[in-house]
Amino acid sequence: MTSLTQRSSGLVQRRTEASRSAADKDRTLGQEDHDEPRRGDEPADDDSGDSKETRLTLMEEVLLLGLKDREGYTSFWNDCISSGLRGCMLIELALRGRLQLEACGMRRKSLLTRKVICKSDAPTGDVLLDEALKHIKDTQPPETVQSWIELLSGETWNPLKLHYQLRNVRERLAKNLVEKGVLTTEKQNFLLFDMTTHPLTNNTIKQRLIKKVQEAVLDKWVNDPHRMDKRMLALIFLAHSSDVLENAFAPLLDDQYDLAMKRVRQLLELEPEGESLKGNTNELLWAVVAAFTK
Repeated sequence: MTSLTQRSSGLVQRRTEASRSAADKDRTLGQEDHDEPRRGDEPADDDSGDSKETRLTLMEEVLLLGLKDREGYTSFWNDCISSGLRGCMLIELALRGRLQLEACGMRRKSLLTRKVICKSDAPTGDVLLDEALKHIKDTQPPETVQSWIELLSGETWNPLKLHYQLRNVRERLAKNLVEKGVLTTEKQNFLLFDMTTHPLTNNTIKQRLIKKVQEAVLDKWVNDPHRMDKRMLALIFLAHSSDVLENAFAPLLDDQYDLAMKRVRQLLELEPEGESLKGNTNELLWAVVAAFTK
């Protein structure tokens, strides 16, 4: 897992009051449109920041942060995003009320030794999520969070478990974003081969996502993970695990960048076992965090 490093990035102009007001207005309208939760989802964890047409899953948000805007692909050197996207799937399913960790019993088990249990097999409407959910539901005995991240990524030496691998995940997520009007599809020639790429076509949605991440650790910082929106908390952890979080902080001024990274480090230094025991928490979320920060 790539560690956080100090970095000086190019400076950009501060946002004007007008642009800030416009963004606040967009967010307010989005919240009014989504007061009613989706069927089968946990109302408290609904993402109400975007309009219905541009509602993004955790996987799509992480991929969007990692995609190069013009080139339309993630960095060839990023070997963390594959497992990070699988972690996104587990948390997304947990926030939608489909998965949970097994009960502790009399002797408390650690987060990484507890099995993942299917709480509901109701379809989510997302093909990738439903595919992962079916694997988890049909597997007996159940597996741990760490095992599912490895199995869904295809990182197993057991040939009998290779069928659990979810294939072409990045391409399938990119196509979802194309359907939502965020990306477009192009063919690029790389000397010896052609590659399908997905350049950014709707910069407004990506900038809204970046602003939301920045605000979570700057203007709207609450210094308590249990007062943060669960989706945003998960996004920060998983974007870091996928080595794409710094892309959201690159436009910041130097002092803002340093403050944002300091607060991210505070989150990374939390003890998942202890945090999972507190009220208003999602144990599977913290189990995924533990899998990436152990």
